[in-house]
Parts: sequence; structure tokens; C-alpha cells
Amino acid sequence: MNDCQNINECAPSINISCGQNANCVNTEGSYHCICKPGYVLPSGEKTFPNATMNNCQGTNLPCNLWLAWESLENLSFCLESLITTHDSWPAEKKRTIGTNVTKLLQDLEQAALEVALSSSEIQVAQNNSVLAFETRVINNCSQENGNIRLEAQNNSVEISCMDIIHSDIQGPSAVAFLSYFSLGTVINASFLEESHGRKSYGIYLISQVVSTAIESQQSESSSLSVLLSFKHIQKKKAEERSLCVYWKALGEEGGVWSEDHCTLNKSNETHTSCNCTHLSTFAVLMAPQSEVEDGVLTVITYVGLSLSLLCLFLAILTFLLCHTIKNTSTSLHLQLSLCLFLADLIFLAGIKQTKNQVLCSIIAGLLHYFYLASFTWMLLDGLHLFLTARNLMVVNYSRVSQSLKRVMYPLGYGIPAVIVATSAASRADLYGTPGTPSHCWLQPKKGFLWAFLGPVCTIFCVNFVFILLVFWILHRKLSSLNSEVSTLQDTRLLTFKALAQLCILGCTWCLGILQIGPAARIMAYLFTVINSLQGVFIFLVYCLFNHQVQEQYKRWFMTVRETKSAFESLTLSSKVVSGSTQTHTRMSASKGHDSLKVPHAYRIPDCEG
Repeated sequence: MNDCQNINECAPSINISCGQNANCVNTEGSYHCICKPGYVLPSGEKTFPNATMNNCQGTNLPCNLWLAWESLENLSFCLESLITTHDSWPAEKKRTIGTNVTKLLQDLEQAALEVALSSSEIQVAQNNSVLAFETRVINNCSQENGNIRLEAQNNSVEISCMDIIHSDIQGPSAVAFLSYFSLGTVINASFLEESHGRKSYGIYLISQVVSTAIESQQSESSSLSVLLSFKHIQKKKAEERSLCVYWKALGEEGGVWSEDHCTLNKSNETHTSCNCTHLSTFAVLMAPQSEVEDGVLTVITYVGLSLSLLCLFLAILTFLLCHTIKNTSTSLHLQLSLCLFLADLIFLAGIKQTKNQVLCSIIAGLLHYFYLASFTWMLLDGLHLFLTARNLMVVNYSRVSQSLKRVMYPLGYGIPAVIVATSAASRADLYGTPGTPSHCWLQPKKGFLWAFLGPVCTIFCVNFVFILLVFWILHRKLSSLNSEVSTLQDTRLLTFKALAQLCILGCTWCLGILQIGPAARIMAYLFTVINSLQGVFIFLVYCLFNHQVQEQYKRWFMTVRETKSAFESLTLSSKVVSGSTQTHTRMSASKGHDSLKVPHAYRIPDCEG
């Protein structure tokens, strides 16, 4: 009777050592050594007999992938090694990461299918530290309910039974669904395929990475319908949209996330459902809600701002050249027009310059500064009106006015400079495109937009209080005094203009904040129309509706007409004089020429001999 038993040389008490960075593997009647995952023999051999032949050397990769396919355990180790070491890899290794992830995913899928086919159970579910998977072995679709559903880590897949077995009736078919715990930290949103000029700004991975595979040569059929359901790692925000993507292998170029052949079914705060037409590795990326540019709004913006620039330019010339309206109020309106002119000009020229990140950040900073400066000068205008009303009947009003003149320039340009400098020092990375892919403006995340809206709302409220106080003071003085009524009325007229200016410049940004809900489109149109025509409003109110400016315009117009008439008269006179001179010259020349001619009767005969 044969009582021979196999001895496990790799286990105690024999416990043969294969040397450093190697493991002992027991076989029937013998044993051999293999390098540990992450190490390889320079000769390319997979095994060696004992420690004396140990020449295992570490590779540049986190795992020796060509060896690891031998067992699901080794593949799991490779995956864990890749996840824990990828942060230390140089940036130029991104292509290598993509290549190795592609191979590792293929090997993991194949290993899971082999586990399913080698098991005596119809359904197998396993879970370890790096992945969870569920498999199903199908012999006959008549025993199924049409669709096969597999689940792992709260993610699931549904696929038609007929898509799994196709026409292959020889032997069972297997389907596997794998969900990876932390693979998304390795192949994150930075691997998104940059199609149609789109970048991965503001996009991040919100689901686990999953794979679906079937044990069939026809698994690449485009007629497949794979329904995937993902549970979000974190709650989806209302302003975000889901992107269903699959891992697209690029051979030696690595791999990328691609939206091809995958469509979004539905998405809420916690789950996203996708439908794909092929088997692969899938995930859900979250992107900022894409803003479809309204062509009408774009035309309104550019036409309105062009008109505003023209009107602001005319207003600036008027404030500089019209000496009859030179005062503190005019100086305030001049600075307001200058700041608004520069802000609108930068907006038109640079708001879409998103290709250069540094340039885009500079443009966003300049827009932040000049728009804040416009509101600051509007605040100073309100303060000036308040001081005018309060000191209207006071003898030292001129001293108060002179004091305001001395401090208004440091305040008008200094306050916005401090705000922008503080914002840039604390959050310089939030100026520009990453949060707003199509515009060079402040990013909305982390509440950074309030670096603009906060000062604007504060100025709006303070200015509104100033104007209410001015109305109250004027009402008291008009009711108690009959003298200086015209002066008071002029001041009241300026106050009405300032109130209108406050509404036009300030309320428009309130309309911008109110672009939510069903009235968002209406608010967007109101905001665009009113905001783009601010320069036109300033020119109308402070120039065309000003009696002194109207008189100056008339004088300028009359001067131009008189100059034009004088020029035309001078030109006409020059033409007449020139014509007369030419006629006289021609007549004189003609007479002179005729006098040189000797009449035939008076011609002296030629002398002969």
C-alpha cells in the first residue's frame, strides 16, 4: 500500500527560505521560488530553485504585472500597491500609470471570471481591502428573468441574459462585476479626454470605479445595453451635472476617461444611472453645470457695452472741457465715468481670454478693481450730496467741499485697491478660469464671489441711507425757507439723479443674484440690458439732461457750424479767386501770343541776294 505524502517545504517546520524579496511556493513533490510582487528576475524567468539563485530586483513599477496575473491575491496586492504609491510618482509617469492600470483592470476582470467558472457555486461574491466583486455563472437564459443584476459596494449593473451567452450554448457563461475602493484616486478626473477644447477644470470623480466583464468573445458587440447604477461618494450639488465615462485604453499612450458610447439616464443627489453600449471600466465624473451661451444675450451685451463706451467717452470729454460745470460733483462723475469706461473696455476685450491662465487671472483682478472703484466713486457721490444738503446754509460749506476734494482720490482708488489686494493675497488661485471655464472672473467656490458682492451690497445700503437723509433734510429746508429755493431745488434734482444712478448701477447686480428659479431667464435679460447700458445712462443724466451742458453743446455746435461755414466760404472764395485769376491769365496769355503773330499783310518779305 502506497502511503507517500506530499511534504510542504514552504511551511514550518522545514520553512525553506528563498532569500530576500522572494516567496516559497509548494508544488506536488517539490517547491520553487518566485520574486515578490514588485520585484523581477533580470533574466525574465518566473521561478528559480533556491535562495542561491535569488536575483530579485525592484522594478520602477509598483507591481510586477506580467507575473501577477497568476492569482487574484497577487493582483489585489498590485492594486493596493498602485493606490498607495502613485502619489510619489513623477508627473511624467502619468502615461505609465494609465498603461499599467489598463493591464491591471484587464487581468482583474479575467481573474474574477476564472474564479466564477472554477467555483461550484452559481453566484460568487468576494470582498477584500481594495475591491469587491460579484460573479454569476449562466447555463440557460430560460432559468433567468431576462436581465442579470450584479451588485458590489452599493453599485450595480444590469445586463440582458442573451447578451451574456449570445449564441454560445456549449458550456456555461460567466459575468463579473467589480467595484474598486480607491482606484479613483489614481485615475482621477485629470485623465478626462480633452474633447471639443474642454478642460478638466472643476471636474472631479464622484463614484467608485467599476468594471463589467463576460466570458464571451462577443463581449465587444456594439449592440450591448449595460445599465449601471452608481452610489455617490458625496452629495451632488444642484449646480453640477453628471458625466458617465468609461476607461478608454490607448495602448502605449496609456488611457483616458471618455464619454463615448455612454449616456446619462438620471441623476440625483446620491445616485447616478448610466447606459453604455459596451463592456469596460466605468465611473461618474461631476462637472460644473455647463452654461449654454445665449446668442441674443451675447449680442445685447456687446452692442450695449459698445454704446456705453461711446457715451462714456463723450461724457469724459464733456466733464473735462465744459468749464461751466466744473465743481466737486463733476469731478466725482468724471472719475466714475473713467472707472466704468475702463471696466467695460477690459470686459469686452478680455472676458473670454481663458486660454492663458495668468492673463485670465490678471483680467479678473482688473475687472474686480475697476467695478469696485466705480461703486466707491458712487458712494463718494452720495456722501458729497449728503454734505451739500447738510451744509447748504452753512457759511463754511466751501471748506467742507475742499476737504472732500483732498481725500476723495485716496478713498476712491484706495478702498478698492485694499479689497482686491487682500483678496488676491488670500485666494489668488480663485481669480480666473478654473471655476468659471468660459469667463475671466471671480470663482464662485468657497464664497469668493462675496469679495465683490459684499462691498457692492455694503456700498448700496450706505448710499441708500445717504440719499434718504438728503431727501429728509431737503424736505425740512424747503418747508421752512423761501429763500435759496432754486439752490435747494438744484440740490434736490441732483439727489434724484443720484438715486436713479444708485438704482441703475446697484440694482443691476441684485438682478444678477436673482437669476435663479423660473424667473432666471427674465432676470438674465434685465441684468444684461440694464448693466450694458450704464454708460448711456450716465451720459444722458449728467450731460444731455443738464441745462448748462446743453447750452455748452449749443455753443460748440454753433462754433462748429460757423467754422464750417467760414471754411466753406473761404473754400468757395478761393475757388472763385483762383478761377478769375486763371481766366485773366489765359486772356493775357492769349493776347500776348497774338501780339507776337505778324499779320500776313505786314510781313516783311525775305531779302534775296
